[in-house]
Amino acid sequence: MQTSNNAINPNHVITTNAIIKGVSQVILGKQQQIKLALSCVLAGGHLLIEDLPGMGKTTLAHTLAQVLGLEFRRAQFTSDLLPADIIGVSVFDRNTADFQFHPGPVFTNMLLADEINRATPKTQSALLEAMEEKQITVDGETHQLPSPFFVIATQNPKHHIGTFALPESQLDRFLMRISLGYPDAESERALLKNQGGRNFSSHAPAICDAETVLAMQQAVHGIHVSDHLLDYLQALIAQSRAQLNTGLSPRASLALRQCAQAWAMLEGRDFVIPEDVQAVFASVVSHRLALEKDSGQSAQQMLSQIAIR
Repeated sequence: MQTSNNAINPNHVITTNAIIKGVSQVILGKQQQIKLALSCVLAGGHLLIEDLPGMGKTTLAHTLAQVLGLEFRRAQFTSDLLPADIIGVSVFDRNTADFQFHPGPVFTNMLLADEINRATPKTQSALLEAMEEKQITVDGETHQLPSPFFVIATQNPKHHIGTFALPESQLDRFLMRISLGYPDAESERALLKNQGGRNFSSHAPAICDAETVLAMQQAVHGIHVSDHLLDYLQALIAQSRAQLNTGLSPRASLALRQCAQAWAMLEGRDFVIPEDVQAVFASVVSHRLALEKDSGQSAQQMLSQIAIR
């Protein structure tokens, strides 16, 4: 049996189980998606949720922040939104005869960029430095963002009116992309009976706080990844480059390893197995792949072929 020298902290396992349970009482019947979202947070990355309006994207983001005990802000992206509306602006103060910086909503632990693809590319790109460097620069002055810092962005399907597709460079900044989909019949009946949903999100108790989240992120880095598992990861990456016009980048391979480590923690293990990689594979790589135009295959079919090799 594969083992590592550092045993996983049992308190972290208890905490993650409580987080999943707490969010699941609001987002009904979507435990897999909740685990993926939490693994993204524990891996220290940003999450993109793509789905039809009304599927619970915003509710998931708000509930996750509530349960994690993190400061949360929401920015509604529209076509007239400006970069300064997100990162902040320097305003001249006549009393001090100097410019004073007024922080924007990005200065928080978890920022919900709601319907990000309704904003223009210029405004979308305002988040790039924040997502990559955990800082923003205004008028030549750099401002550090709070720690931890996450962006959860939602977007409508590309064919919807009034959307601006995110460029590949910005999609790559998101560690994972997930979709909630329609609820099953049992979960939808519970929603109709007011047993979950947005009305319950504000009542979800905080399970931990920012300090605990940072500690769990640090613990994820210590999850053991064997050489055999790295061989498996590299085989997947190589297969994507062989089959597709634009295969997975080194950034994608690192993302896949980090998310697999986070998934292993959620499963209560201090080492990664191939099933951890497979659990997060589609969510980590689907938005990073460019299929051959004449392949005749859907993205999911191509992903399945790569993942089982």
